Amino acid sequence: MAGDIIRVTVVDDDDSICRSFSRLLRMAGFQPVCYASAEALLEDTRRPRFDCLVLDIQLGGMSGLDLSQRLAAVRDSTPVIFITAHDDPEVRAEALARGCAGYFRKNEPGERVLEAIRRVIPQPPLTSVHRP
Repeated sequence: MAGDIIRVTVVDDDDSICRSFSRLLRMAGFQPVCYASAEALLEDTRRPRFDCLVLDIQLGGMSGLDLSQRLAAVRDSTPVIFITAHDDPEVRAEALARGCAGYFRKNEPGERVLEAIRRVIPQPPLTSVHRP
């Protein structure tokens, strides 16, 4: 299905991270949507449906873990990838136990995050081409 828009949302309170992820995602063919906080995402009544969420673990208000739990409570099954500047074994274990699609430190190569996103986004079915 050529032309389908694949939206990836980034929630991070660091503006430079949002800008970097936006560039990376656009270059990979995705449409990025950034929010500076979990609350901003939840308050956006016009937000589109997202195909994947990239959530910072430590945000100024509600944490990325709390946001993922809140979305799961309303049966939102959008795949979640966590990113963090402060890797903590207990937090990592909690994130993995919740079934996240990936957990990365912010200093890891962006290509690794893109690989995780590509793994969880359903690919459109291939259409057969009939030739005479």
